[in-house]
Amino acid sequence: MKVEVFGSGCPRCKQTEKVMKMAVEELGLNAVVEKVTDMMAMMEKGIISTPAVALDGEIVLSGKIPSLEEAKKLLKRL
Repeated sequence: MKVEVFGSGCPRCKQTEKVMKMAVEELGLNAVVEKVTDMMAMMEKGIISTPAVALDGEIVLSGKIPSLEEAKKLLKRL
């Protein structure tokens, strides 16, 4: 599984990356969490509000920091 966290590097984006990494670890998933700061990549995905999270290429969250429980629910969907 590939988890992408899109954002400019602001504190909200960094927190989202941290939460997603914690959720992957707590669930024991074999997943890679990547931080994407490339504005062109965000535009190509249609992201207008950050932070945003994509799971295996599908945007599942945009414009907010997920709680740890929200992050786990998103990851369990796959």
